[in-house]
Amino acid sequence: METPRNEQLWRKAKKRAAFKMHLRTYVIVIAGLWLLYAIINFNDLGRDNFPWPLFPMLGWGIGLTSHYFAAYKNYDEHSLTQKEYEKLTRQ
Repeated sequence: METPRNEQLWRKAKKRAAFKMHLRTYVIVIAGLWLLYAIINFNDLGRDNFPWPLFPMLGWGIGLTSHYFAAYKNYDEHSLTQKEYEKLTRQ
């Protein structure tokens, strides 16, 4: 017999699972870009080539950080609204 699940915990679990999948994709793609950069520049070791994978790494990293806070730090709209409501009721 299945036990009823807490919907709030289920939503939180889904957010955390989605973040972990996002992180895994980020690591794989960024590692691939750095590998591509290394292969392209293998013959030009003495030259000063700009590390272009930094741009997608930093840009995507900002989005990944935002996803982390939404999944683990309760910075979603519902929880922020609830906190603001509770603050207003105390005034």
